[in-house]
Amino acid sequence: MMAAGTAAKNGKNVILFEKNNKLGKKLLITGKGRCNITSAKGIQEMIEHVPVNGSFLYSAFYTFSNERLLSMLDKLGLKTKVERGDRVFPVSDKSRDVLKTFKKYLLKNGAKIKYNEIVDIKKRDNKFILLNNNEKEIIADKLIIATGGKSYPETGSTGDGYKFAENLGHTINCLYPSLVPLVTKEDWVEDLQGLSLKNVDLIVYNKNNENIFKERGEMIFTHYGISGPLVLSASSHMRKMKDKDYKVIIDLKPALSKEKLDKRIQRDFSKYANKYFKNSLGDLLPSKLIPVITKLAKIDYDKTVNQITSEEREDLVDLLKELELHIKGYRPIEEAIVTSGGVEVKEIDPATMESKLIDNLYFAGEVIDVDAYTGGFNLQIAFSTGYLAGLNV
Repeated sequence: MMAAGTAAKNGKNVILFEKNNKLGKKLLITGKGRCNITSAKGIQEMIEHVPVNGSFLYSAFYTFSNERLLSMLDKLGLKTKVERGDRVFPVSDKSRDVLKTFKKYLLKNGAKIKYNEIVDIKKRDNKFILLNNNEKEIIADKLIIATGGKSYPETGSTGDGYKFAENLGHTINCLYPSLVPLVTKEDWVEDLQGLSLKNVDLIVYNKNNENIFKERGEMIFTHYGISGPLVLSASSHMRKMKDKDYKVIIDLKPALSKEKLDKRIQRDFSKYANKYFKNSLGDLLPSKLIPVITKLAKIDYDKTVNQITSEEREDLVDLLKELELHIKGYRPIEEAIVTSGGVEVKEIDPATMESKLIDNLYFAGEVIDVDAYTGGFNLQIAFSTGYLAGLNV
């Protein structure tokens, strides 16, 4: 939408081919339906939040920055606000208002929209021949491929752009999920399915026992492992899962040191001295978590609190501060928010988004081999690269 609207604004005769029967299906589900439009961070810091080929985006981010984006949206009537972590949302908290604004941008600038699926693209006599699903040829002088990735296929992102680019001669780097739930080796997570934890620390270690991620926030247990905002962010640091052996540590009580947590548990144990151990943790932990913790702590479920040794209590403290999980893999790419991999950036001019291999072919968004952490960065990549492609086409 950004690419088409910008090209039309610059006097081009533009047709946007939309695979679905309506625009912006993926935009509508971003930010849990609220649409985390961008980040309010400075450009250098934004680049640092793009672990894959971030330097490729300097021209795009400086040409069409987050500030320019928000100014444009404001002029089109969309008011925005900045929340925790510099995340920018519409004031209305409704992603459909963001979509309405981009539709307005398209139509105001004279871009036409056709709801036809393009099934093949060829180059002939310096023209692009687009074939739709009715086998009708559409001829274009210039082409922008902005099809998204391969994640959330129900939104139309089924990897078509990779096929188009490869058929035209481009290299597609290995595709794998990013910002995706994780599958654990431990099966006790199944007993915690649906349990959401807030204000916990999640730390990731690689096979060399190096700390590669640490953040505080919210997560959720699932029947296969773990998910939620913290986990999605962590997953983008866990590259090439097949070659790595990742370990996740959850600190259930990050606000308390081990010493303070021990004193807190001692107070609870004094309060419930004659109760069974299983009935002594209700002030400290969610009820669903208690059976799993008691089992992992290897303390007899029906032991009375006054029978628990100081060693057992210390082990319990260690467990609450360092609940350990071993990661078996990602969930399927279809469940990922972002696809990592895509069109090789060395084959694209970062100043214009034009192919270095094929004249008049441009790329924008997730189809390119760039992806970022959560927080509005991936949408800003889409807007900035879309603007550059639309500007230079």
